[in-house]
Amino acid sequence: MSKRQGNDPKRRLIPRHKIGADIVRRLLDEACYTGSALHKRVAADYGFHPPANPRPNKSLCDGSGRTVRLAEARALFREGVERGMISSIGHGGLPKYVWAVDSDGRVYEAKLEQGSYNYHGYELGEDEDSMRRLVVEEWQLRWQAS
Repeated sequence: MSKRQGNDPKRRLIPRHKIGADIVRRLLDEACYTGSALHKRVAADYGFHPPANPRPNKSLCDGSGRTVRLAEARALFREGVERGMISSIGHGGLPKYVWAVDSDGRVYEAKLEQGSYNYHGYELGEDEDSMRRLVVEEWQLRWQAS
């Protein structure tokens, strides 16, 4: 799997104080976590057709042996939005990325599907340790601030 660029400015968390309540409300009201068959080894309850079609060069959100069911993925997405764990607002008025951390400390990144209000996600791998550390640190700080 090729390593993703770590210096992509679109992939940076924006400071919490720069996030208006309007964008949080819009994300909660209009955006949806749908997942992607390209990031699933086990389709679980996502309803993909074909059931699963992972690409070898894609991070699998259930690649660590832990299946993230749709309800949990949506709850993580929602909590990430509520904590302001988002990248800068792009075209269409939505952030390209939303990050979340599960109860086991696994870090997930949800990415906006171009031309839609739908996000799909995946667990950040060990090759992205600095990003994972940053997300965990901000996750804790933004929980305390909320």
